[in-house]
Amino acid sequence: MAGERRRSGTADAASWWCGLALAALLLLVVGSLAGAGEERGGGLVVRGARLATRPCEEIYVVGEGETLHSISARCGDPYILEKNPHVQDPDDVFPGLVIWITPP
Repeated sequence: MAGERRRSGTADAASWWCGLALAALLLLVVGSLAGAGEERGGGLVVRGARLATRPCEEIYVVGEGETLHSISARCGDPYILEKNPHVQDPDDVFPGLVIWITPP
């Protein structure tokens, strides 16, 4: 019975150490991915001043305070509504809406 209890304690300790090592590895990977994304601009939500300087790409995420008219003027695409049938009303544009743009 004592040997069985010792094995159970050793297994518990090994499980805790493995879990701790896995959590540390996960934090390390997530931290390195977040830093790499900021440098390359990949997969990050861009707000504020960085949003204004962002070039128009084919897939565009509407920012706060933007309208289809302002996006069309900045990106040079007057046919935004025709290419985005999911936008029913041009006045119903909200931050986070994804639209298709043909850059010049």
